[in-house]
Amino acid sequence: MASDVRFPTPPTRAGLVVATGLPAELGTLLHRLNNQLGIILANAELLETRAQADDVRTRAGLIVAGAVEAMATAKDIGARAKNPSI
Repeated sequence: MASDVRFPTPPTRAGLVVATGLPAELGTLLHRLNNQLGIILANAELLETRAQADDVRTRAGLIVAGAVEAMATAKDIGARAKNPSI
């Protein structure tokens, strides 16, 4: 389900680097991505613990694993953006 909610982008200047060492726009995008993955993770974990059927628990576990892996990938993207030689 696509959301119509628009998140404001903080005002930035071209080339501005935030405290993370990333360009401001990339840092904002990674932060938003991580927030959304956190919501997916929390709901999948809740479903996993409350599900009574084994197949539902198994599928929720796959979503949990995928969300955790996606969060690690977002972190890796940020690290590579800071240091392209990684």
